[in-house]
Amino acid sequence: MVEITYHKEGDFFVPDLYLEKDNYENDYIIGKYGHLRLEYLKNHKKAEYIIMFMNKTLRKHLVETDKQANQRFEILMKQMLEKNAIDENLKNTDPLKWTGRMNNYKHSIEEIVFKELIFV
Repeated sequence: MVEITYHKEGDFFVPDLYLEKDNYENDYIIGKYGHLRLEYLKNHKKAEYIIMFMNKTLRKHLVETDKQANQRFEILMKQMLEKNAIDENLKNTDPLKWTGRMNNYKHSIEEIVFKELIFV
């Protein structure tokens, strides 16, 4: 049987409860997509967020979502550039036009990734 300790706050005794650290891929740094998923869970799916937090599966979920989103982004960007090739000479002759097209591709692909993996 586990013994629970308490500390006094004002007139109340509050249990000293601590969650164990989740060691799932400690060396992996959660990136943009993982953080966006976390914010989405906190703001729109609180029950799911709390369950994952308490079951110690939240970090695993965020790491896997971040990895999948990055892989999906790379695949879609490669496909986009194959279908709508941008001439490398354009980078040298008109860098603003080249940057505009690349940003357009990036934002289009991110919309797909958000709908498929992040905001679900």
